[in-house]
Amino acid sequence: MDTFKLEILTPNGEIYNGEAVSVVLPGKEGEFGVLAGHASLTTLLEAGVVDVEKEDKSVESIVVNWGVVQVDEEKVVILVEGAAAIRGKTESEIAKALDEAKQLINEIADSSSAIASVSAKIESAAQKLI
Repeated sequence: MDTFKLEILTPNGEIYNGEAVSVVLPGKEGEFGVLAGHASLTTLLEAGVVDVEKEDKSVESIVVNWGVVQVDEEKVVILVEGAAAIRGKTESEIAKALDEAKQLINEIADSSSAIASVSAKIESAAQKLI
């Protein structure tokens, strides 16, 4: 199975660094997916959920507020102002991650439709973890 290197970076540090099979991103023009060998591009991201499919077929969801992504055939680098990974091993860790994600999205006042969409995806991702 073809994979690529994925990095998600914020001003506060690295959120994700590893191999991925695919990633779905909230682009300015709508969601789009990236697979290994994707054509090179650089584009803006808006508030949304980044879904990372790993080699073991698990999917990790990371909420981002806005940023930019640079894609080439072997690597994807996502630079965002803020991000919150929805992950955890216990219900309390997952609940904390969900609270951080909701707080991040609520700080964006420019689009109530984006907030509603992201909130729905957060809840869906949380149900998969529990």
